Amino acid sequence: MAKAVIFDIDGTLIDSVDAHARAWQDALRDFGHDIAFDAIRQQIGKGGDQLMPVFLSPAEIDAKGYDLENHRSKIFKERYLPAIHAFPDVRALFLRLRDDQIQIALASSAKKDELVIYKDIAQIRDLVDVEASSDDTEKSKPHPDIFEATLVRLGGIEPRDVIVVGDTPYDAQAARKAHLRSVGVLCGGFPEASLRQAGCMAIYRDPADLLSNYGTSPLSPREAAAFGI
Repeated sequence: MAKAVIFDIDGTLIDSVDAHARAWQDALRDFGHDIAFDAIRQQIGKGGDQLMPVFLSPAEIDAKGYDLENHRSKIFKERYLPAIHAFPDVRALFLRLRDDQIQIALASSAKKDELVIYKDIAQIRDLVDVEASSDDTEKSKPHPDIFEATLVRLGGIEPRDVIVVGDTPYDAQAARKAHLRSVGVLCGGFPEASLRQAGCMAIYRDPADLLSNYGTSPLSPREAAAFGI
């Protein structure tokens, strides 16, 4: 059975993918790059270290990447963060995991200060055992660094006893590189086929759907063997 579940946040627990894409689009435009919203949205789930190389040359990143990312963060907090909300039943899902004595971790490409706000938005501050943010790693998803850092903080739990829940192929790819199994949710906007191709062993609509089907999901201690856990 799973001893811990690691959750991504953006697009998984809170409805923030479009907001992040808009903030990046605004920031890139301010720095002279007019890029389509859909192109940027497909990259959300990566940290800035992995997103910027998709649109900027190495020379541009060296010259203005730091300032661009800080500008993006400011735009996001001022223009978009106040309107962000959690998906339904996030707290209820966490309480269900608590009932089964499963540890809960967060692993996000967000900055540490953003993570604090996200926990309050989702009303889960008191239910999280460990967490890791982009401040704790050198490379963001789809690299495995964030999950490897989270595993260390979980303190001795083996990768085979951990499940990752995320909304992007980058979550599943990073999980696989860290030798973790993953479950996908569709609420972040990525197609089911992309999540399955990246390695998700099960797919749910959103946290509420995962909670509704908890008893037959990989998270349930009673069903873990059916998923090879």
